Amino acid sequence: MTKAIQPFSYPTTVAFVDDSAAFLSNLSLQLDPDLAFRLFSSPGEALKFLNGRAGPDRAAEPIFSPYLDRTEENDAHQVIAMRVDAIRSLVHNASRFESVSVVVVDYDMPELNGMEFCRRITDPSIRKIVLTGKADEHVAVKSFNEGLIDRFIRKHEVDAVETLNQAIGDMQRAYFDRCCSTVLDALAVSEYAFLKDHALAAHVKGIADSLGIVEHYLSYQPHGLLMFDGVGTAYLLVIHTDESLRGVREIAVEQGAPISFLAELDSRRSLPYFWRTEGYYPAQCVEWQPYMHPASEFHGDRRYLYAVVKKPAGLALDNVLPYDRHLDQLDREIQAAWDSP
Repeated sequence: MTKAIQPFSYPTTVAFVDDSAAFLSNLSLQLDPDLAFRLFSSPGEALKFLNGRAGPDRAAEPIFSPYLDRTEENDAHQVIAMRVDAIRSLVHNASRFESVSVVVVDYDMPELNGMEFCRRITDPSIRKIVLTGKADEHVAVKSFNEGLIDRFIRKHEVDAVETLNQAIGDMQRAYFDRCCSTVLDALAVSEYAFLKDHALAAHVKGIADSLGIVEHYLSYQPHGLLMFDGVGTAYLLVIHTDESLRGVREIAVEQGAPISFLAELDSRRSLPYFWRTEGYYPAQCVEWQPYMHPASEFHGDRRYLYAVVKKPAGLALDNVLPYDRHLDQLDREIQAAWDSP
């Protein structure tokens, strides 16, 4: 069951580490074709790569930062502010797909065994899967119970690859559970409480699946999610509660909106996306109809009205790197590495 809507989520990279280049080459042909991965036949090179990576939430502006506009000067009571708009800016990070979420490592390697390799990974958010043989299975069980690794898979079982593909998907979701937990908890008591509505989360997942969505980011004004499919087509999912709709209506009245607009808003047939004015009714707006989008209603913990806006204007998305293009680039790099002497 989908428990919550993560504030941000995007495809990440899986690192495979095994001293046998032949095994890695064969395994790569059996992986999910939509998976971004890197192969390492040297544990030392793999550790150097992994421990040199930046974290998953590097926006142009930090999501969390000290709150400077305050009268309390006692550093022991420093207030931390969260910039919700910084979450959406993560999409402009062209290296976001290179974040390593999962490491799959063989146990029996002469240079460094799999458990010691996992122990030397410095990023605590990376999930760890160890491939084991019968001789070292008891070591894997002990390491799993101690929390050093997140999963172990018996390397020589008939369904090992199927189990591995499933485990990778589970671990990638767990990776974002950890990365987003602080942000999600901070937002749960705000106008973004819809993120923790389990019923709505499942419904939004259905919408995303139907559109082929591979990444999403929390939207600020209007509230909702900015989503992208594999080829980079953008969709803005605008989500309103009865309370937020009243706010939209009150501002529209203050701005002198015509009765016809208010009637359309009250009908709940459509929702506005006033992209020039951060979602609010523009002053002296006469032609409001082009800004309206068909709406649907959903009942979860509360009543919601939502609309899906394809290719939303005003968000400067022309230079966003699509995931499919990233996969193509990875394929070329892997092929070049195989072709090199």
